[in-house]
Amino acid sequence: MSRTELEHKDDEATIPFSDSLHFSDHPVPRRLTSSQKRANQWRRWSEDIIPRMIVPYLSYIEETLSLRHANVPGEHHSNDGECGTGCRTRSIKVACVLFDAFEEITIIACPCFPTPLQLLRRGLFPCAPMVPSLAVDLRVLEFVRLLFVRQSPNQTAWCDALETFLDGMRYKLTLKNSLRRRFSNAFHWYRVLTVLARDHISTLITDARKDGSHVDQPSEYLRSRCPLCFGGNDWRNEVRGSPSMPNIIVCIDACFTQKCSTNPRGATGSDPPNPTSSFFLPTADVNCNGRFCSKVSASRAEPDEDCYEEGMRVPVSVLNGYEKREKASTRFFTDTGLMALLCRHDRVLWVVNLTSAGEKQHYALALLDRLFKHLPAQMTIGLLYDIGCQLERSCRKWKFMDDNTLSRIVFAVAVFHAYGHQWPCQIVYHPRKREGFGLSDGEGCERLWSFLKPLIPSLRVSGFNQRLFVLDTQIRHLDSKSLQGFGHWLHRRWIHCQTKKNGALDSLHDLQVDEDMLRVEWKAQVDHQTKPAPRQSRNKAAEVITTVLALEKTLEAQEASIRELKMQLHSGRVPDIVEFNLQLADIRSRRVKTADTLRRRRAALGTEDKVNLQKMKKDIYLTVRLNALAVKTRIRDRLRQRKFELERLERSYRATINAEHKLHANTQQSIKRREPGILKLVSTYNGLCSQLQSLIRQRRAPPYAIMPHIIPRDGIFLLDVDDDIWQDVGLDDDTMAPPAWLSDDVVRNGIRLQLEVDQCVEEEARLMRERAVIQEWMLAEWGAIRGASNNAVTDAVMSFHLRSRADELVNICVVWKKKVQCIPCAWPVGESWGPSDEALLQAARDQAQSSFRDEVDAESVEGEEGDCEGDLEYGEIGDEELMDAIEDIALADEYRYDYSNELVDDTDDIDDHYMPSSPIKLSNKRRCI
Repeated sequence: MSRTELEHKDDEATIPFSDSLHFSDHPVPRRLTSSQKRANQWRRWSEDIIPRMIVPYLSYIEETLSLRHANVPGEHHSNDGECGTGCRTRSIKVACVLFDAFEEITIIACPCFPTPLQLLRRGLFPCAPMVPSLAVDLRVLEFVRLLFVRQSPNQTAWCDALETFLDGMRYKLTLKNSLRRRFSNAFHWYRVLTVLARDHISTLITDARKDGSHVDQPSEYLRSRCPLCFGGNDWRNEVRGSPSMPNIIVCIDACFTQKCSTNPRGATGSDPPNPTSSFFLPTADVNCNGRFCSKVSASRAEPDEDCYEEGMRVPVSVLNGYEKREKASTRFFTDTGLMALLCRHDRVLWVVNLTSAGEKQHYALALLDRLFKHLPAQMTIGLLYDIGCQLERSCRKWKFMDDNTLSRIVFAVAVFHAYGHQWPCQIVYHPRKREGFGLSDGEGCERLWSFLKPLIPSLRVSGFNQRLFVLDTQIRHLDSKSLQGFGHWLHRRWIHCQTKKNGALDSLHDLQVDEDMLRVEWKAQVDHQTKPAPRQSRNKAAEVITTVLALEKTLEAQEASIRELKMQLHSGRVPDIVEFNLQLADIRSRRVKTADTLRRRRAALGTEDKVNLQKMKKDIYLTVRLNALAVKTRIRDRLRQRKFELERLERSYRATINAEHKLHANTQQSIKRREPGILKLVSTYNGLCSQLQSLIRQRRAPPYAIMPHIIPRDGIFLLDVDDDIWQDVGLDDDTMAPPAWLSDDVVRNGIRLQLEVDQCVEEEARLMRERAVIQEWMLAEWGAIRGASNNAVTDAVMSFHLRSRADELVNICVVWKKKVQCIPCAWPVGESWGPSDEALLQAARDQAQSSFRDEVDAESVEGEEGDCEGDLEYGEIGDEELMDAIEDIALADEYRYDYSNELVDDTDDIDDHYMPSSPIKLSNKRRCI
């Protein structure tokens, strides 16, 4: 059979189905276009074939013991091709791709027993719903499915390798060059079938659990998403134990590397949706939310004076200081990125597809709106978002949410992105300063983006619904990994919390300061550093003169930055001319604004003020202090700019590996080049501080002048929230009777340590709550599986799959029970976890035996050449990759204790490597082959 005949053969059966999709006014039927044929075929797969294959597929898995004993493809079954109703039959030749062979079989098809069902009984999956020319072994498809969630999916390379492999064994493929398309079709619908089949079993378990006991509880969907957040029997137990903390903690973030390119041919069609459930919000809901936000957010005049807006704790002047940035081009990309809502255990709750050039707030509002629809009416959340301060301001200012919903949200800023906020914003919104967040970092989305990074090249040119389906598939894979790792996660977080808490308590004890006094001083510091600018001043003229002097210093610093950039351009040290032009345009724009403000301030000065200005310029102390403030401001800007270099890959990512490494290398070089300049500025600043100290000792400074803090060179690039770089102690005009939180180093260190202890106490309480919830969820899930098994006792197929699900749960329970035994429960739970002691003991033995074999294999190759250094697991980031650096920076404060002092309660841990931030990222032992 020729290739052309084979291609027509797959589409012939779709023509009778076309009347429901395509109507023609011509009396003679016209030949359908390729897109119409594909639409017909897609509909037949979704509505007819796949739903009919679910139970036969589950039956085949039971019959072959999970594909362990697969049927022979060419074996003829007793009722194949037999039809008792006298239907018209048809003989079809199908080429079969097996693991180690390629053969052709004949199928007798009829409407009563379609070809896909006959092929499924033989362990094959067809490439077309009616008259397939190719079928693939289920074991091959399952292997590829498992492979493609652990590495970047590349079906073209796989099919080319398969053809070459079969050709080497003298199997000649008559459908050469069309294997990829047919294999891709079979692979896609096989994945759809596996998802629906697993959902079918989950539905049986869920139905067995519905007994009315979960009234006024989180929805069944949320319960399935995260057992630690929503799996308890009663969420009010947490409120009774710690009413000040949010009931759950979630985070939101956007990623602009997961783009989808615009069709270069201008086509506007979209691939049909898949019949599987999705984590993505419907586009219509998101657009509706966007229209609502645009309608209510009409422009309003800003107040002339600095003040607090209603419900806010940060003044308007700070909130207005953030600039909007475009991160993707809508000209070249139809879909510009993703935004996800995750719980604190890195479990995806919902995802939104972005279509705008920037990070619009209506995307985050759509996610929150969906979350609250699944929560009880009184349940509260803690929200960690890069621009949480701006989102809260918009919600209060424009009434995006009703007052009741808004009162249930505690806003904060994610740890990694807090450095981009001004200090008054950090002191209110940083999760290490804000009450209720414990040690949660809010960077679960960043870890999700790093896991999804291998999908970027293939999804850049994917269809809309296909892109969502692949992302959904990857998220389901991450769910299975994180579920197994919850026990390890709780164990490590508990040890980390206890270690950090004990260290802070010891240091606090050495300071010998009163706790109540520290809390009073901390409140006074927050009130002072977040207050609006005063409306009137007794020394208004002196204040204006000081402002003019500061603007002059700022203008000089900006002009110096422009000269430095021009020198880089002349010397040819510009790795990316586009980024360079954006940076130069930005600094020039800020220089123009500063010069304009300076001109207006100078014009407003009277004759006497101009004389005083000249006198103050001759004041040595004031000049040195303003110089130091200008240098410190420039250091902060350079440090922020250095960290923002990490975002260059988001704007200039290329699909090819070579381009990625090249951009990564250029980014590293750019960052390294900035370090000597920053360190030089630090040295200059410390020198100015020494001059101020000398002037204070010589009494050439105003009374009560405070010595500014010297910036240590070590750790300058971490930008921790407690670093002195954020506060201008001794550099402002608050020099009269300075408070203890400003002038006393013991009090300042005591405040920091007391806040750290408070965070650890909050984290401890939340971990104890999660320890109780995880056992309650296991008990309920085990009971639901047992109930579903009792309901399906007469169904051998469903009983088999429910037993398999029970075995999975027992293996998870063994690890959970062992790892959380050192954590006390927040409320009485009982001793039972659900599975019997005999089942848990047998599962523990099986795991211990597997671990022992792994260790023997590892020892057998000790001393040999290191060919066991295999490729990194998908999801395990190498040291040379940029996202690993991002995670290290984001979690720096979690890692600041000696690993050698880590508490270990047992020595026979299985795969127990320290990673406290995510239940997904668990290092697995690599076996040498």
